[in-house]
Amino acid sequence: LAREQALAFALERSELERRALDARMKLLQAQVEPHFLFNTLANVRTLVRRTGSVQASAVLDSLIHYLRAAVPRLDNGASHFADERALVQAYLDVMHLRMPDRLTFSIAVDADTLALQCPPAAVLTLVENAIRHGIDPAEEGGHIDVTVQRLDGRVRVRVADTGIGLGPTGNVRRSVDSTDRPAAGGTGLANLRERLALAFGGDATLTLVDHPPRGTLATLDLPAVPASGP
Repeated sequence: LAREQALAFALERSELERRALDARMKLLQAQVEPHFLFNTLANVRTLVRRTGSVQASAVLDSLIHYLRAAVPRLDNGASHFADERALVQAYLDVMHLRMPDRLTFSIAVDADTLALQCPPAAVLTLVENAIRHGIDPAEEGGHIDVTVQRLDGRVRVRVADTGIGLGPTGNVRRSVDSTDRPAAGGTGLANLRERLALAFGGDATLTLVDHPPRGTLATLDLPAVPASGP
């Protein structure tokens, strides 16, 4: 009887811990989703205020594409790289409309990674970080290159930009353990690291390094795990 009770207590504790992790993941994800939406709406407002602007409609179209990809996944604790590709494409389309002469980009996602698990908005977070802290501050703008590859049971995500780089003065992008400056519900690299830890334990890494001759390279390495659900 004592052994049965101990086993029952252990099972109950394990279930409570799982529920706590699920709740924490949902909280972190809830911080991610409004972040892009609010920033994009602010961009649309700026365009609308410009008398005669023809860009506002295009930005709204891209935002609608983003929401169509994102909203069905809001309650999911896991996503896959097909979702991420759609989110990143919509985000970069919007950013290109905002600064057409200062931003170019390319996206290459291997077909055999599309159905693999990826924490929601993980790649989007790296791309947004590159825009905010690399391309935006650079007077001449720059290029963002996003690649996702499957390599021997692992997935490697690379987001390279030709922005201002990490810099010698403690730029907030220098450490992936620090949070970047919060905005409109705020999220950042620290949030991403915690979501990676909850999803994969210690089996996922995120690194940021200088990317000669100019810019920053963010690399995400995680296990190739089939995504659950549709």
